[in-house]
Amino acid sequence: MVYPDCTESILAETAACDTEASPSKRAAAVVKALNITEKLKLLVDATPGAPRIGLPPYEWWSEGLHGVGGSAGVFWTQNGSYSYATSFAMPILLSAAFDDDLVEKVAEQISTEARAFSNGGHGGLDFWTPNINPYKDPRWGRGSETPGEDPFRIKGYVKSFVRGLEGNDEKIRKVIATCKHLAAYDLEAWGDVDRYNFSAIVGLQDLSEYYLPPFQECARSNVGSIMCSYNSVNGTPACANSYLMNDILREHWGWTQDNNYITSDCGAIENIWANHFYASDKPHAAAIAYERGTDTVCELGYVTNVTGAYDEGLLSEQTIDKALARLFEGLVRVGYFDPATASSYRDINFSEVSTPSALVLALQSAQGSMVLKKNDGILPLNLQNRSVAVIGMWANAPASMLGGYSGYPLWYHNPLYAAEQLGIKVYYADGPIAPNSSTSDNWTTSAVAAARKADVVVYCGGIDNSVEAEELDRYSIAWPDAQLALIEKLGALNKPLVVAQLGDQLDDTPLLDNNKISAILWGGFPGQDGGTALFNIITGKSAPAGRLPVTQYPASYVDSVPMTDTTLRPSSNNPGRTYRWYDKAVLPFGYGLHYTKFVASFQDNDALGSYDIAELIKTCNTTNVAYPDLCEFSSVDIKITNAGNTTSDFVALAFLTGEYGPRPYPLKTLAAYTRLRDIKPGQGAEASLKLTLGSLSRVDESGNMVLYPGDYELLLDVPTQSTIKFTLSGDAVVLDEFPQPRV
Repeated sequence: MVYPDCTESILAETAACDTEASPSKRAAAVVKALNITEKLKLLVDATPGAPRIGLPPYEWWSEGLHGVGGSAGVFWTQNGSYSYATSFAMPILLSAAFDDDLVEKVAEQISTEARAFSNGGHGGLDFWTPNINPYKDPRWGRGSETPGEDPFRIKGYVKSFVRGLEGNDEKIRKVIATCKHLAAYDLEAWGDVDRYNFSAIVGLQDLSEYYLPPFQECARSNVGSIMCSYNSVNGTPACANSYLMNDILREHWGWTQDNNYITSDCGAIENIWANHFYASDKPHAAAIAYERGTDTVCELGYVTNVTGAYDEGLLSEQTIDKALARLFEGLVRVGYFDPATASSYRDINFSEVSTPSALVLALQSAQGSMVLKKNDGILPLNLQNRSVAVIGMWANAPASMLGGYSGYPLWYHNPLYAAEQLGIKVYYADGPIAPNSSTSDNWTTSAVAAARKADVVVYCGGIDNSVEAEELDRYSIAWPDAQLALIEKLGALNKPLVVAQLGDQLDDTPLLDNNKISAILWGGFPGQDGGTALFNIITGKSAPAGRLPVTQYPASYVDSVPMTDTTLRPSSNNPGRTYRWYDKAVLPFGYGLHYTKFVASFQDNDALGSYDIAELIKTCNTTNVAYPDLCEFSSVDIKITNAGNTTSDFVALAFLTGEYGPRPYPLKTLAAYTRLRDIKPGQGAEASLKLTLGSLSRVDESGNMVLYPGDYELLLDVPTQSTIKFTLSGDAVVLDEFPQPRV
């Protein structure tokens, strides 16, 4: 990336480079200096700039999902500087730590490295991350990009991640983050339906309660950018959906403070006419998108006919100027038009990429997040003077360990590498690739031979659906037959057998029921140091404390409801989705074992009593809180005691349930969480969980957030260890009136 000429150019003679002027005035100056021909070329992701006025070319599309990633705006070298960046755990695994401080630290390092790439001419300033679509169906190919299935958890994740990326300086952003994809996007290709032609039919209750809360958090966090998605929502393409982009996002949520911008997903504008048949041709598709709220288009090889839309009188210059003002104000706020000496981030260089502290953080992002699903007492393993067989398709995996949207890390420390660093005898064999392998017998022969020689067997299996994520969703969530067959043979050797499951979730029933399998540890897509993180936990150097951020479904679930069904509540055609509405999980949301025994309890079960809703609202109105749902209800004190023999972190999860609100209501919803660190054996730790009026509310069929009277109960931990009850009395009160679609 080249910064604009603010010395000897037309641009330099305007307010664009005047750091004393307001961001809106500076952005307006850039727009005013452009002619219409130049303007029309600047409304897509890969812009040629405007050399006449000193504005260089700029690519709006850079990626930073879990590290600086491959994208049109990031340029990698073969060796040396800018040939690598730190690769952290994928979001689905990082979210399992339930540690928002860790999330923010990871995002801070990503933005530091992103700035280094930008300042060195190897990247942009706009990073199209995070992906915050709730992961409601286990078949979705891109679920690993998200923080999981629960909107409350996602809101906590995204608040910390956006703050880490953009920084806390009110005058300048570190980089521009982009929350994606607005909205109801969680399908790639399923049968004859794909993301380019799918129309998600979503009721107002589900839209307000489930699909949109993460985006509301982005708006309240004043994120610099939001991406509209490929799919249609209730018949209208998302990137032409004024109800989503204007009525809800910009007007109801007030996301207009800094002229933040909306970008389309790549090729989404082409889909408006070519796949959704919502417009007659390219010019009409472009005009509809810009006139209804999209500000820039990611083309991905498609040509968006902006010029045709303008020439045919379909697209006004006023709309063009509004979009460009939003785009340029974003760049003003990230220091793009500042002199090099004016920005506190312009001095970041490649020396701050993959620093020793960043490498430790990458390890921590995986190690602190992994989830222990089963343990018969074999873990942690003492491998001193013992040999280990490391077997399976993930054992010697290089790039697949990173997951999607990855860059190039300094190293790939996979399980085989990590085992070899222990200074013990290691035997290695590959394994069958999901879903099945025609040469599975060959895999089995070599794997069993390696296992026979070893004292301990670590099978590294699962599926790597990230390579297919952009094209294909899963039709099966069962363990592949060839892998199960190999695991059976390894178990028959009667040696300690640990299954390290990498990749996305599968139905673990056959492994949980198999008493020959000593332990199961889920490691997701753990990033550059995933193997080291895995063996640190296996050997007890680190204790597991992660919790599942998704529900684990039985394999039969895929036959019970089509992916195209967007509803969440149980019905005659739907068994329900996520832990809120599905109660037959193999392993539930929030599940995770430890190497020690924790006793979790509310400090005083009588601390909460009865509350009058009118008084709560009256108190809320006097606290100057921006939104009623953020008003504090009460703080609940908890105590966690380590009654075992191993120092460990503990994730405290508090769920709300009760007899209140519209029916059918969720069985329980996550209301608060926190991570307590390094609790030593025989010692305890205390924390205060803050509840808000919003965390107590329910959403009615019109999408309104309502605080209802009734009997409530808080449940602590999974499975529940302690409960506390309270009552809300009086009349129900609407905390947020959801915008209704215009007829």
